[in-house]
Amino acid sequence: MGQGGGRLAHGEMSRKGNELAMDSAAERLGEIKARIKTSAEGQGRTASDVTLIAVSKTFDADAIRPVIAAGQRHFGENRVQEAQGKWPSLQAETPEIVLHLIGPLQSNKAKEAVALFDAIHSIDREKIARTVAGEMERQGRRLTLFVQVNTGEEPQKAGVMPKDAVAFVAMCRDELGLEISGLMCIPPVDEEAAVHFAFLAKLAKEAGVSGLSMGMSDDFETAVEFGATHVRVGSAIFGGRG
Repeated sequence: MGQGGGRLAHGEMSRKGNELAMDSAAERLGEIKARIKTSAEGQGRTASDVTLIAVSKTFDADAIRPVIAAGQRHFGENRVQEAQGKWPSLQAETPEIVLHLIGPLQSNKAKEAVALFDAIHSIDREKIARTVAGEMERQGRRLTLFVQVNTGEEPQKAGVMPKDAVAFVAMCRDELGLEISGLMCIPPVDEEAAVHFAFLAKLAKEAGVSGLSMGMSDDFETAVEFGATHVRVGSAIFGGRG
């Protein structure tokens, strides 16, 4: 009897813990959406002009489910292998989920990436562009694609150099038949993000694309003010990573 009572108490605690996690996720998500709305409306835009991508890298399925339950449908992952380990089951539970690859893509992972993801934000060189184009043709899939631009010209960071961005988009479009939706950037941590957001918006206009994937937990409001169509927010939704 005592053991049964213990199991019941444990189950009750677990249920309450899950409810608290859901409440916290819903509250954090609601706050982020409200801030996006305010930033967008300040520029004569609407919240629906901005897609919020919840960056779920390093979080397991149990941590992600409360965010899904709170209504979030767009999620971002950095690594193909990590995403393969948790998203197929989550997508089976919630088929309307849209999965974004926001980290660097290696050509030997392109087949898996095209099969799993709905969008790739890190097309950054001709080899990857050609490989992704071939895989989409073979698999009969059309993904939303962004060209990553290394706006800070940092040697350790992926991305097309700014001077090559417009020509690279044209090559993807004209030679490979890829529909490039927009540009993506990750500003240097020690520089003013607004300068890079404005620069990316200028490059996108020159390249003839409208999508702007820019802004993370610390600067997504600024990104929205500079025209972001997709913001990638992780810790502000999920909390700190272990």
